[in-house]
Amino acid sequence: EVQLVESGGGLVQAGESLRLSCAASGFTSDEYSRAWFRRVPGKEREGVSCINSNDDSTYYSNSVKGRFTISSDSAMSTVYLQMNSLKPEDTAEYSCAALYGTVVGACGYEYEYDPWGQGTQVTVSS
Repeated sequence: EVQLVESGGGLVQAGESLRLSCAASGFTSDEYSRAWFRRVPGKEREGVSCINSNDDSTYYSNSVKGRFTISSDSAMSTVYLQMNSLKPEDTAEYSCAALYGTVVGACGYEYEYDPWGQGTQVTVSS
């Protein structure tokens, strides 16, 4: 079964850190670029960060640049999102997703990604 499973979400106070993990199974993970998206109810999903499968190049949205770091193990079987200096506005459901091949232009488009994980909730209190 092709799947992505996220973990690591939770409730933290502003200024603290969390690390999200996204474990892949059922497909050749090193052929797929990976991205983290987040969504707040009532708002559009936002592409937060992505990492390319071919050269490990990364992209960050302006809202998280300098605070979040995306990384992966050598086979891209697990991708991480280290989130530091968390703010209340980072509160969202975070999902990882895989895109076959390389990302073109920021993190590409949502419709290009398949599969998706089930999501993990991150809540940052002030």
